[in-house]
Amino acid sequence: MIDYQPLYDLLQTTKAEAWAAQLPSLLQQAFDPAGHGNLAQWQAALADLPAAATQKRLIDQDTVSIGEAGELSISLSAFEQQLHAFCPWRKGPFDLYGVHIDTEWRSDWKWQRLEKHIAPLKHRLVLDVGCGNGYHCWRMLGAGAKMVVGIDPTLLSVMQFQVVRKLYGEAPIYVLPFALEDLPTGLKSFDTVFSMGVLYHRRSPIDHLLSLKDCLNPGGELVLETLVIDGGLGEVLMPEDRYAQMRNVWFLPSCETLALWLKRCGFTNIRLVDVSTTTTEEQRSTAWMRFQSLGDFLMPGNPSLTIEGLPAPKRAIFIANLP
Repeated sequence: MIDYQPLYDLLQTTKAEAWAAQLPSLLQQAFDPAGHGNLAQWQAALADLPAAATQKRLIDQDTVSIGEAGELSISLSAFEQQLHAFCPWRKGPFDLYGVHIDTEWRSDWKWQRLEKHIAPLKHRLVLDVGCGNGYHCWRMLGAGAKMVVGIDPTLLSVMQFQVVRKLYGEAPIYVLPFALEDLPTGLKSFDTVFSMGVLYHRRSPIDHLLSLKDCLNPGGELVLETLVIDGGLGEVLMPEDRYAQMRNVWFLPSCETLALWLKRCGFTNIRLVDVSTTTTEEQRSTAWMRFQSLGDFLMPGNPSLTIEGLPAPKRAIFIANLP
């Protein structure tokens, strides 16, 4: 069981005392097995995992690596089978006691694209919105953050984080089973806020940007990564139905349009630091994520288009500050 008391204590020193007081009951409700059909099964699988018993904890490199195979109290094959109980693994990669989890996304590539451009994370309180299983949260902690809080409403992703956290041991890092909308207004508690791969899933991107702003301390930094399209100021793609077979994609702006959105929302020092086309080497099916992936959602013979005939995924990273 994760000890959340250090999180509550730190939030008490910021402007988040009310949230800290509410969190114990909110977490108890979120982790009630009666609320999710698979949760009891995942909790049992988590309880069966061996406890942390290693000095190898490498979280400042591309593959988050914990432990050696020889340190396991069970066979390597049995341990690998335990980890497969939490499939599909989408963000990574991880190496856990000698088992390499080749996730759907090479999430380390995204980190490489942004890490040289962000403010140093040392001693900062960091929020990662839509963090999935927390791969990037570990990289943030590895970069020196004082504490990292990730939020994601997908319980399987949260349980995957708890797998890694149990194998790692105690650390100032938490992934909570919440969406941004579940956080209290006026939080203004974090030095850096990340939102990566979330904006295009929001029906109101402006409201999302304002909610991210609401989480930042004055002078804090926003790191925003999202799908974009080529085009000039004012251009936005709104898919008629699906985009790359995803149902919940709403707005894909041009970079100039997104920069204006950030400005209108009150951000300053807005800079575009990277634009990259997503490739089938970065996002693909693996033994740890056996469902369809990007290669199945592009136009056969023309990877510059999605299967719906829309521009293929291109992602931009913006960094901006709160005055």
